[in-house]
Amino acid sequence: MLGTTPAIADGSPTPPWLPSSGCAADLPPKPSPAPFDPRELIPDRIGIPLPYPRIVPVPEPESAAEPPTRIPSELPPQDPCTDPCPDITDPPGPHDVGPALSIEFPKITLDPAPQDIPVPVPNPDPAPLPPRPPVVHPGTASAPVSAKPSAPRVAEVDFVSTLTGKGSTSRTDKRWQVNGTDLGIMWESEPGRIAIAFGDTFGRGFTPPGANGGDWRSNVLGFSSDRRLDDGMSIDTMVQDSRCHAAQVLRARHVNRYEITTIPTSGFALGDRQYMSYMSVRTWGPIPGVWLTNHGGLAYSDDDGSTWTKDPYARWDNLLGTSRFQVSSMVPHAGYVYMFGTPTSRIGTVGLARVRADDVLNKTAYQYWRDGRWVPTRDGDVASPLFAGAAGEVSARYDTASQRWQLSYLDAFRGAIVLRTARSPQGLWSEPAELVHSARYAQLYGGFLHPWSTGRDLYFTMSTWTQYNVSLMRATLR
Repeated sequence: MLGTTPAIADGSPTPPWLPSSGCAADLPPKPSPAPFDPRELIPDRIGIPLPYPRIVPVPEPESAAEPPTRIPSELPPQDPCTDPCPDITDPPGPHDVGPALSIEFPKITLDPAPQDIPVPVPNPDPAPLPPRPPVVHPGTASAPVSAKPSAPRVAEVDFVSTLTGKGSTSRTDKRWQVNGTDLGIMWESEPGRIAIAFGDTFGRGFTPPGANGGDWRSNVLGFSSDRRLDDGMSIDTMVQDSRCHAAQVLRARHVNRYEITTIPTSGFALGDRQYMSYMSVRTWGPIPGVWLTNHGGLAYSDDDGSTWTKDPYARWDNLLGTSRFQVSSMVPHAGYVYMFGTPTSRIGTVGLARVRADDVLNKTAYQYWRDGRWVPTRDGDVASPLFAGAAGEVSARYDTASQRWQLSYLDAFRGAIVLRTARSPQGLWSEPAELVHSARYAQLYGGFLHPWSTGRDLYFTMSTWTQYNVSLMRATLR
């Protein structure tokens, strides 16, 4: 399987000096032995940003989506170190810069930098809406609060492999033009198969740090059947819309200050239907970790994740910018789907809701955990905090081996990804145990749990803003 020993045909371990792909071609280029050329210090062009307001009409309600283009997922090349689409993904060779004594001054240009001013306008051809689900009355129910377990004992946390970008286990840059991306949210889409969703994704022109470059897609989705994770997680296929190109699967307006992007926050499967929770981001803040959402919502797919529909009613609007359940992690368990949610950004507390699995798209069927009871309400903000402290981008799972719930998240004040456990989703929850600190990996975030983790080996994905790509990590628990 790709990712086990990709560059070594005889099955011997990949040399430690090679990147996670095992391919020498993915090593950084060696410094040129050529003598110093002063032209290297002179840029070809100096661009001066020229901001200007731009009126952007936004039709409301949204129009029906055109049927998306999809092609069959391409299998990995027989030699994983071979570039499957060199005509698309390989950069052009160095160009001739002319005689050594010829020094050209940089070209100075004014670069238009539009500042979008979105203006909603009536849409003469809106998408037809499905019937609204019937109003149900789930009632109020009490539930026991389990004893507080001791904090998880983390023996060690190790970097396993690079999951995305240049040199990654599955060479996502060469196979799907996923050069820079983040998150890596996982769920078991069917027995023996893991779906893995990424956030804002960039292709050619991407240069770390941060989210930048060309070929911007708000989200992409891959699949893995790799059960041996100690040497890396291989991505078998991704949803594609053209050769060597991962498709955006959830629609986004891409209009700043209206809906700049649509980001997955969790996923789960019920029968043959896939679900993905997401956040509709109105605008990003001036620093990483701060943003404003329009709403958190649910999307579903009935064709194994190839195409997705955002449900128009299963959404939690962000009233006054402080509403809960904007960034959620949803987990099916024992006939219910539990939803752990936080407000926008990474400094809110975690609330909890539940709904019977058959009613997951019916918002009136949800109950919220408040003061020791499951309470039906129109406003999820009534949910009590599960524990004190800020949490960002929560990831929840139930570990059958230990019969414990696990919740990982970024503690922005501590500067670390942490882990808590509980015997029931409503708690009591343990004190947090630190998994990995930003002193070790600068500007880290994420911390999304792999469903096939065990009671001892906890695998999770981690993103860093410095590299703007995803790594697979392993925590050894006692």
